[in-house]
Parts: sequence; structure tokens; C-alpha cells
Amino acid sequence: MEAKYKHITPRCFVNAPWYELKNRYLDLFLQHGIQPEIGLEGLCLYEESEDEFKKIAHTLKNNRLSCTLHAPFFDLAPGALDPKILDASRNKLRKAARLITIFQPKSMVCHLNFEENKQGYKWNEWLLAASETWQELLGIATEQDCILMLENTYETSPDAHETVLTKLDSENARFCLDVGHLMSFAKTPWQNWLPILSPWLGQLHLHDNNGEKDQHLGLGLGKFDFKGLFDFLAVNNLHPLVTLEPHSEDDLWHALEYLHRTKLLDQV
Repeated sequence: MEAKYKHITPRCFVNAPWYELKNRYLDLFLQHGIQPEIGLEGLCLYEESEDEFKKIAHTLKNNRLSCTLHAPFFDLAPGALDPKILDASRNKLRKAARLITIFQPKSMVCHLNFEENKQGYKWNEWLLAASETWQELLGIATEQDCILMLENTYETSPDAHETVLTKLDSENARFCLDVGHLMSFAKTPWQNWLPILSPWLGQLHLHDNNGEKDQHLGLGLGKFDFKGLFDFLAVNNLHPLVTLEPHSEDDLWHALEYLHRTKLLDQV
């Protein structure tokens, strides 16, 4: 990595699915001082031993690298009305939360998983179940001095996040704004979200797309208004954690070059 990026990598995290970090990218992260956001999707929470997680955590610590965790979200329904599905979802999220003790992450990101065209018909029931799920996870995170971040995915407005975060009423329950999901799924601009959710903003997931699908491109390779977003953060004295979410190594270098050229991280 060029020396010009060395002032950027300590100020952000980079998404790293568990098996890819363990089997492919760990040396790259260590060599360049890249801090991972460790993705716990798939079967790793069932297949991997505690010793395997401890081994990577120890390696990161020895190299003075912090991390964040990204809890699983595929196939989960944290506000499910079916008690068996709700129980399975909570059990998997609990498995993720147990790793907070091992990794001591700056945050654990979870997807709120509210979809108006599904759960909107049973809003009150969904809200009760989801709030109980996140309250339990929040308790585990708070005990370990970790922030629980609730990320937007298919939500088309900030309403569900605002309601849940208001109910949780904790400094350790915050909002993670995923800018790529706004463009590809919500089809609404960040200006519809941050004026409302700024009091809870704790983290950004940064990647780019053309507005048609969730491409996870490097910053500046799509259409998102990163300058406008960071200007808003600066004016409002907001200092969220920042995670880059490229889905290829080339897009990672594009993202780092973009941040170097624009100096956007200097504003947060």
C-alpha cells in the first residue's frame, strides 16, 4: 500500500466476511494496517470453534488493530410473529453477541430487518417482538462496553429505526447508515434520513452503486453524494465510525484513493 493511505486505514474499518478474512485476506489486513469489520454471516457461528475466533482476535490485538463485528442477517427475522422463527433468529444473534467478549469490537452492527410491505400489516406485533430482541442484544453489548448499531436495509423511511431506537433509549443503541442500501433499496436520499436519525448516528457503511442494485462499488465509482453527506456531518458535528464495504480488492483501493483525494475523513 502506498504511504499516502496510512493516515486513512486507522480511521476506518473494512468489511471482511469471517472465512475470507481467516483464509484469504488476513495477511493483507495485517500488512497494510487495515481494521476489519468481521462479517459473521453463514455457518461460521455454528462451525467454528471458540479457539478459532480467539486466534484471529489475538492476532489483531498483537498487531494493534481494532475491529467491529457485523452480525448475521440472512434468513433472520428479529421481529418474527412465529415464535419458533423468532427463537431461531434470537439464538443466532446471541451466538454473534457472545463474540463481543473475544474481539472487544468498537461496535456490533445488526440489520433492523423491517419491511413495510411485509411487517407493516402487523406493525404493533412486529415492534413488540423486535424491541425485545434488540433489548436483549443491547444488554449483552452494553455489559461489554460495545455499541449496538441498527442498520438500514430494505426500509424505505427512517420511521422504524426512529421508533425502535426511541424505545431502546440507550447511548449504546445507535443507527448505522448504509448509503448503498439507500440508493439501491430504499430509493430515498440520505437527506430523508439523517435530519431525523442524527441523534442516534453512530456508524456509516460506505460503498457506491448506480441506484439500480446493491453493487458495493468503491467510493466514487457510482452516483452517491459523498461530499454532501460529509458536509452535513461536519456542519452538525457528527463523528460516526466509518466502515468501507467494497466487494473486491480493486474496489477497496478505489475507495482508499477516493478518501485520500477528497480528504472526506478529515471532516469526521
